[in-house]
Amino acid sequence: QVQLVESGGGLVQPGGSLRLSCVASGNIFSIRNMGWHRQAPGQQRELVAGTTAGGTTTYGDFVKGRFTISRDNAKRTVNLEMNSLKPEDTAVYYCHALILSAGSIQWNNYWGQGTQVTVSS
Repeated sequence: QVQLVESGGGLVQPGGSLRLSCVASGNIFSIRNMGWHRQAPGQQRELVAGTTAGGTTTYGDFVKGRFTISRDNAKRTVNLEMNSLKPEDTAVYYCHALILSAGSIQWNNYWGQGTQVTVSS
């Protein structure tokens, strides 16, 4: 089995910063893409940031240079540094990873349970 566990969410004032972390564990042979999505109440889940195993990154249009995704392949972690946070960034943030388990030939996409980020004064 594979687990993704997020940490680092919370309440922050507008203009503040937060750092989200996610660690993958379990029966993992290889990890390809890792990243973060978010979902606000009543809205669809959207991509925040993603990174390939080789370090290529992609960001949602709304990020506009405010967030930075980083990854440690040896530790199986992906982090999201969020700066200049706005109230509209309030959402549940989900970590995800495309993982090949040992003994398997199929890559599967796994999700964490999510961590709440609230930006409010």
